[in-house]
Amino acid sequence: MKKIVVFASGSGTNAENIIKYFALSEIGSVVAVFTNNATAKVIERAKNNRIPTEVFSKEELFEGKVLQKINEIEPDLIVLAGFLLKFPQDIIASYPNKIINIHPALLPKYGGKGMYGMNVHRAIVENKEKETGITIHYVNENYDEGGVVFQKEVALTGSETPEGVAEKIHELEQEFFPQVIAGLLE
Repeated sequence: MKKIVVFASGSGTNAENIIKYFALSEIGSVVAVFTNNATAKVIERAKNNRIPTEVFSKEELFEGKVLQKINEIEPDLIVLAGFLLKFPQDIIASYPNKIINIHPALLPKYGGKGMYGMNVHRAIVENKEKETGITIHYVNENYDEGGVVFQKEVALTGSETPEGVAEKIHELEQEFFPQVIAGLLE
């Protein structure tokens, strides 16, 4: 069984979806959830699914303490699912092509520092885009610049609100993120 570690900073709907998907899988399973937010809803979601959680500070992330904990687990894949801090170089170097992230737009458009969540959806609506989508990509030292693993687009009518765009993106994330992870593990 392949081991997956999930990093999340917020509500954890994608993390929980991945946990549940792999609970029924023979390929792998989520063995830990790491978060930098002690009040994140992802902690409760992980506990409800009997997945151990690690809460850490930004300092611990960048001083190597988180890398030590990851090394104890020896994951086959590290999945960023709504993790908002820039991922540190020491972890990226230790796990080349084994760290992926999901982005709520079709990269390279609407990527980079500060482009996450509703910031992305508002920009898409303001720019009257005809489509948007999700990008699953490898993590490197720059925000949203790692190699693209998968993209899926969804058409926009032009009358969507940022919240409506967010709903469309969430549906794509829920459907495709676990499938792409499974494909990478096989």
